Amino acid sequence: MKKGFTILEVVIVGVFTGLLLLFFFIQKSNLDAFDRDEKRKIAINAMYYALEESFYPINGYYPESISEENIKVIDPSLWTDPLGFNLGDPSGSYFYEPANCKDGKCKEYALKANLEKEDTYTKYNRN
Repeated sequence: MKKGFTILEVVIVGVFTGLLLLFFFIQKSNLDAFDRDEKRKIAINAMYYALEESFYPINGYYPESISEENIKVIDPSLWTDPLGFNLGDPSGSYFYEPANCKDGKCKEYALKANLEKEDTYTKYNRN
């Protein structure tokens, strides 16, 4: 009598292992996407609070564009999305949309982040 595994047993173990690995990598991919989405929300919230708590009270308006040059109170790394694109880059996921502007001074804005696992995250001006 021979000892060892049959071809069928080896194939079944191989298929089962492959399915487990596939499930693992799908879940890891989803978790990574959720993590990137959370980082996007944190960045948009930081920009929002910088505009509302720092820029607007001093100036009485919102800027026509935002960057680390005119909004200096947030971490400079937050201007770049998790994929390496800066705010306003068409390939990126962060967007600042000013509205009701005259001479570079705006009364309204929307800050947006395109998320991977949820709808677009949007913050509108408070004042």
